[in-house]
Amino acid sequence: MTGLVVCVAVLAVASAYGVLHRRRSGRIRVRGRDDGKRLGAAELGGRLGERATLVQFSSAFCAPCRATRRILGEVADLVPGVIHVELDAEDNLDLVRALDILKTPTVLVLDVDGRIVRRAAGQPRKADVIAALGEAV
Repeated sequence: MTGLVVCVAVLAVASAYGVLHRRRSGRIRVRGRDDGKRLGAAELGGRLGERATLVQFSSAFCAPCRATRRILGEVADLVPGVIHVELDAEDNLDLVRALDILKTPTVLVLDVDGRIVRRAAGQPRKADVIAALGEAV
């Protein structure tokens, strides 16, 4: 009987964790630790967007990274003055550490000056990215 109780408790905790993790993954939010951090053309390997820049940190074998690349590319094509930059996390370890990137994909929304205004860990939804761009401008 004790084994059954332990099994049910473990399943309940695991289910609660799974639901919480799924709800938080991909949400675009403000992080206090990002306050004042900037990325320039040197770190990005190219120019910043005229209105905003979507920076995606990816890894080679990340399936959600491919979907995120497609979503951010569509948003950049849809919204004038916005560009999408994808950086390989393995090739940019110093930047990953400095920005506290813990998983891929991670998306940073930069304003016109390169300040980080929003962040999403996981695959964001297209509507959330567009809404975050409204706050970046």
